[in-house]
Amino acid sequence: MVKKAVDFDLTDAQKALRDKVSELATREIAPHAAAIDREQRFPREAVAQLGKQGALGISVPAALGGLGLDAVAASLVIEELASACASTAAIVGLHNLLVCEPIARFGSETQRKVWLPALASGSKLGSFALTEPDGADGSALATVARKEADGWVLRGTKIFVTPSPYAQVALVIACLQPGDHSGPAAFIVPTDAVGVSFGPAYQTMGLRGALRSTMTLDDVHLPAGALLGGESVGREILRFAREGGSVVAAALALGIGRAAFTAATHYALSRRTNGQPISDHQTVQFKIADMSTYLDAARLLTWRAAASRAARVSTGAQASMAKLIASEAATRVASDAVQILGGNGCLTDYPVERHFRDAKVCEIYEGSSEIHRLGIASDLLKE
Repeated sequence: MVKKAVDFDLTDAQKALRDKVSELATREIAPHAAAIDREQRFPREAVAQLGKQGALGISVPAALGGLGLDAVAASLVIEELASACASTAAIVGLHNLLVCEPIARFGSETQRKVWLPALASGSKLGSFALTEPDGADGSALATVARKEADGWVLRGTKIFVTPSPYAQVALVIACLQPGDHSGPAAFIVPTDAVGVSFGPAYQTMGLRGALRSTMTLDDVHLPAGALLGGESVGREILRFAREGGSVVAAALALGIGRAAFTAATHYALSRRTNGQPISDHQTVQFKIADMSTYLDAARLLTWRAAASRAARVSTGAQASMAKLIASEAATRVASDAVQILGGNGCLTDYPVERHFRDAKVCEIYEGSSEIHRLGIASDLLKE
């Protein structure tokens, strides 16, 4: 029922990966999505299967066990997964663009060789730890990294760490000195290190299988090699990771919206009132037309942001625009899908109520719509 967008200049490798993941998602992942949401269960089996397919090392160089592709391929994979199970897509997207890509781009040769093969194979899963109880301001962090003769000692608290505690490594953003707002630094932290602990999973509205919790770092001793990229590039790493997060959220929202659209159109064609399908009603047709238009616009912005990232061009406002439009489009599409299904749209027997909850989270996930609007305006109004 859903017509896929024109592929433009997608490479054969990108298309092949998308199609392979789409088949796996339809066959193996989608049937379990409702249970994962209902039980707030980590999708362990799906993540393991995706590791075998290479979907956990999309941008990792082939020489280090990855597929050697780019953020465009990653966005395609995230969309396909999100149309089946948004929780699985969120985990895979974060792992690829907020953990693997920063290590691949900024890591030393040793760091790349130590971490990337394990991350690409799925034997280790990555998480990203920035947000603190007082927010996600990278220039005013309470988590502190103290330099010592043999390495670093980290102390602080992070919240909304995903997918804790199932990740084996976390990319932790910390301040190098107490009260020093000159810039953050990024550290590769094994989650089984002494002093690392996690609280219980939050009870969330959507993306319930992408478990989030509080991460506590209580004088965690790390070797000197745990610092990613050096002391002077933390701000650049954080910018790169945040832009990656925007691409993840945009592709995630796009897949959720696509799933809601598919469910609504199928229902509109099969549901009959007064002897005719409700798809014959102009009010339903207008909704279907708007839903498809919003999703296509979101897809184009998402691909543009991903392509800019792949070309190593700062995605800045482009990534924020993609995330903003895609997340708000997904929420509108999912809301209209619930409306088209009427009373059935409010039942857990149908998937659209789950899509609506997942889509709404995307408006807040990886920076709220308001934060992204401020960032876009700031970028446009620079002198």
